[in-house]
Amino acid sequence: MTLQAARTPACAGGPQDSLTAVPDGCFAETVTEIEHYTDGLFRFRMTRPASFRFRSGEFVMIGLPGERPMYRAYSIASPNWDDKLEFYSIKVPGGPLTERLRHVQPGDVIWMRRKPTGTLVIDALVPGKRLWMFATGTGIAPFASIIRDPESYEKFDRLILVQGCRRIDELAYAASLAAQTVDDPLVGEMASGRLQLITATTREPSAITGRLTTRLADGRIETAAGSRLDAESDRAMICGSMAMLNDMRDLLRQRGFVEGSNARPASFVIEKAFVG
Repeated sequence: MTLQAARTPACAGGPQDSLTAVPDGCFAETVTEIEHYTDGLFRFRMTRPASFRFRSGEFVMIGLPGERPMYRAYSIASPNWDDKLEFYSIKVPGGPLTERLRHVQPGDVIWMRRKPTGTLVIDALVPGKRLWMFATGTGIAPFASIIRDPESYEKFDRLILVQGCRRIDELAYAASLAAQTVDDPLVGEMASGRLQLITATTREPSAITGRLTTRLADGRIETAAGSRLDAESDRAMICGSMAMLNDMRDLLRQRGFVEGSNARPASFVIEKAFVG
């Protein structure tokens, strides 16, 4: 999930007149792997600074070296125990950052600001039995981190990941993610039988066709999950377009869910920083 780009001269007031000097307040990390799923979606992995700490579900600002670098907020898709950092991105034709980022290759350098943040963390939720995660598009990225975190399985009996996309091919990352999580040597045993992936599409037929909010309202998603979304026992996280966030928030509130935050944990959270 990415935030609207914001032009800034450097991280924390670093130098502007060098194309190679790392700005103050930034790490310079090396791309180790890149995979393209469609003409509009890709993921990349890069080295992780030894001192960098984050909570699964948080995001960080990244950019590419340049005289006037453009930074964008990216949710960290890798879990907090991984020795690499993974990100899942859209490709925006002519986009100020993604147009360049989509062409990175192993060995290229990416600048990353030092401080992660975000509200899509388990700490912002009160205890519950099931954790539902609703995502559209690249909004799945923070949940890719959460479902690979052992703490998630220590705090919830079941994890239900629900993703909506336009086309079936845009669900490839989610399918690969779920399969790899169940086979993971660290969390695979915990995830087996407890992690469920539910997907929907809006522009071509699939097992569930339609917007996530529509299919939650008419019960299709709950039928697929084999469980009703209930405010007494369930907790929820939402990440996607602003329209989806607002509609899903309204649906949850109608069911008695209360929005939480890092300062005041409750029964559901959204990432307010993201707008698309």
